Amino acid sequence: MANVSPSDVDIVIPTIRNLDFLEDWRKFFEQYHLIIVQDGDPSRTVKVPPGFDYELYNRNDIERILGDKAWCISFKDSACRCFGWLMSKKKYIYTIDDDCFVAKDPEGNDIDAIKQHLINLTTPSTPFYFNTLYDPYRDGADFVRGYPFSLREGVPTAVSHGLWMNIPDYDAPTQMVKPWERNTRYVDAVMTVPKGSLMPTCGMNLGFDRERVGAAMYFGLMGAGQPIGRYDDMWAGWCSKVICDHLSLGTKTGLPYLWHSKASNPFVNLRKEFKGIFWQEDIVAFFQKVKLSERATDAEICMLEIAEAVKSDLGHLDPYFEKLAQGMVTWIEAWREQQAKIATDAEKSENKALGA
Repeated sequence: MANVSPSDVDIVIPTIRNLDFLEDWRKFFEQYHLIIVQDGDPSRTVKVPPGFDYELYNRNDIERILGDKAWCISFKDSACRCFGWLMSKKKYIYTIDDDCFVAKDPEGNDIDAIKQHLINLTTPSTPFYFNTLYDPYRDGADFVRGYPFSLREGVPTAVSHGLWMNIPDYDAPTQMVKPWERNTRYVDAVMTVPKGSLMPTCGMNLGFDRERVGAAMYFGLMGAGQPIGRYDDMWAGWCSKVICDHLSLGTKTGLPYLWHSKASNPFVNLRKEFKGIFWQEDIVAFFQKVKLSERATDAEICMLEIAEAVKSDLGHLDPYFEKLAQGMVTWIEAWREQQAKIATDAEKSENKALGA
């Protein structure tokens, strides 16, 4: 693992409630900067335990900062979290839900989730050839016999997808038929998702390299005024995986685990997911076949090309997809504006320091 300074990481938390859960994470999170995105009623005060370094944004802030582009950030949905990495200036992002707590490994040790994500993100991925001993860069593992030496250098890792003990991330129908099922299995493994393979992405325990793929991590339009919910992280996962494949970047899944404390209401979830359960068959087929051009050399251009394809190839399903495609374009416009501002502010700070 490369030596990553806490100053290179932001932790992004979407919430509608007081963040008492941070006490459980204090020994792991206190050294990092938090970006809290408050959803729902902006007049409500969200209480944060003392001792944490944080900035907090609510809907009023989103509309003030983004102006006529604010509509691309979802309202009354955890998809609002992507505003956090829009505001971030750090290389790495870790995002977590406020109903998630520290898990323990089989020896009873507390799991430092953010440390494991940084290990995943600062060691290479192997998307072009599957290593049957999982991640060959972990201690005690290596490339197995038959693995091409020409591919052993790997590629940079852009996404680290963690898992959950206790409450699994199930869809509503599965929740209904397995209401008491809990994940008690700790699998001590990290693996690269192969090139060309898609995966369901969960946003409650997710790390990524903001500089490489932050623009691709658009948690699509969900929540108030939208016909679908609970597919925001899936959308970001599908987009980012296709983009990682195109740009020769890696996506890992497995460790770290956290403790997901409560199951959401399956009947409420079914109302949110209902159309998505049908649409996802077409959406997955779309992402399996979408092609990006040679001129798509960064995540921003890739997202614009995907948006155009969404409009032309998925628009027949529902007018929502045309709106989602425009949301992706607007997101990239906002992203570019914010990155330009960050660069300008950094240049001013550097000039001021040189002048001093």
